[in-house]
Amino acid sequence: MTGDARERPGSGQTRRRGAVLEEAILRAAADELTASGYAGLTMDKVAARAGTNKNALYRRWPNRLALGIAAYRQLATTVQPPDTGTLRGDALELLRRANRNWSSPFGAILRELLSAAGGATELLAQLQDQSGDAAAAPWLTVLGRAAARGEALPEALHPRVATVAMVLLRNEFVVRGVPTAPDDVLVEIVDEVYLPLVRRRGPAPDRAPEPAPCRPTPPAHRAPDEPEAQPGNNGSDRAAGPH
Repeated sequence: MTGDARERPGSGQTRRRGAVLEEAILRAAADELTASGYAGLTMDKVAARAGTNKNALYRRWPNRLALGIAAYRQLATTVQPPDTGTLRGDALELLRRANRNWSSPFGAILRELLSAAGGATELLAQLQDQSGDAAAAPWLTVLGRAAARGEALPEALHPRVATVAMVLLRNEFVVRGVPTAPDDVLVEIVDEVYLPLVRRRGPAPDRAPEPAPCRPTPPAHRAPDEPEAQPGNNGSDRAAGPH
């Protein structure tokens, strides 16, 4: 008997396979995450909601954390970058969106998953695609527009520069443990860190040419018939005469 055998003709259900079944499981897991958070997510609940059994889940995801991360990625949506007409306005809007998201139950799910993932690099990378570390695209878009308007130089279009504001906001949640960041913190991040960094990002200064190595000065050349000067034998001695 296969793990999908529960769904067979005559049982009132159409047997699902492959991508169709996987999509049903992910949808069920996303619903469970939304309803109960990661703490309440179990393989039994997901299997029951999806109308399948746990074997079908375990063949695709080795544990509930892997399933939870896959379901979370189903919940995440891509939004269009803002276009307020200024870099400051765009940066503040992006931070305010992220703040609302991370303060919501959806953000709480993300924090639970990040904590559960611990040092699992591969799983963390999947979460970071949605949490801000690798989500540089909207920030690079607004920076590109700013460069076209003359608000920033092209050298500012660097992922580390682009995402520094998001990293600072994330630290408010992860390090400080705040449930939401006050708006004045977002303004401070943009005005005191992000915009000064972008504006100072310019072409690398030309390196000064290295000085030529010092060479020892050769001794002065003396003609072969030129007598050597003797100590005390100079014109001033001869002119002095006897005392």
